[in-house]
Amino acid sequence: MKKYLVAFVIALFPLSVLAAGGAGPKLDHMEVDLHNKASLQRGMQIFVNNCLGCHSAQYQRYERAAVDLGIPLELAEQNLLLGDQKIGEQMTIAMGKEDSGKWFGNPPPDLTLEARLRGTDWLYTYMRSFYKDPARPWGVNNVVFPDVGMPNVLEYLQGEQINTCTKDELLHAEKRIDPLTGKAMGGCLTVSTQGQQSPEEFDKTIYDLVNFMAYIGEPSKLDSHRIGTYVLIFLFFFFFLAYALKQEFWKDVH
Repeated sequence: MKKYLVAFVIALFPLSVLAAGGAGPKLDHMEVDLHNKASLQRGMQIFVNNCLGCHSAQYQRYERAAVDLGIPLELAEQNLLLGDQKIGEQMTIAMGKEDSGKWFGNPPPDLTLEARLRGTDWLYTYMRSFYKDPARPWGVNNVVFPDVGMPNVLEYLQGEQINTCTKDELLHAEKRIDPLTGKAMGGCLTVSTQGQQSPEEFDKTIYDLVNFMAYIGEPSKLDSHRIGTYVLIFLFFFFFLAYALKQEFWKDVH
């Protein structure tokens, strides 16, 4: 018995070490809203225009996304398709793995399931946490993903950030409150050169992008939510019917 107990503890030890050492910076929370079609539509536009040049979403089709998000197919064909792609095709890219490996060191990952793999809080924080770092090949680094191998493709919207973070500090200015005065303080990641959007506008842009990535990670969830509503309504009425039948069948027993 003792041998089995010792073996069990040894098996769990690596997991406890990983849990203790892999916390990383505090992530900002976002609530996914798959019923916000306007947000999902904006997120798809941001994704196609800024992410799909290097990252594919090969398990998602343009047509499925357009139908689910209420985008007319003609409008999607005119504004959301790359090159000579067709509306019924998957969201793939023309860049080959060899070329992407030369440019980025490793081929950029497919993003279809990235929200399920990383979590939406991770993506939401990561996309807002690039900062200037001349020592890196692309001139930027990331607090959430140190030594990141991709450029900050949304810098034109966010602006250039500088980093004064330590391990215990919060990342973004709007999240940092002085405990004595209750006033907002500057976060350790601050915009030094303003982009096309204000910090509030950029946060909304990233929210829409991650919201869309949550959708493509599990597009059937929209159908599940709709069917689940109908099932709950059916069960609500069926309860009264079943209760009335029970009363009718058992009235002669008592």
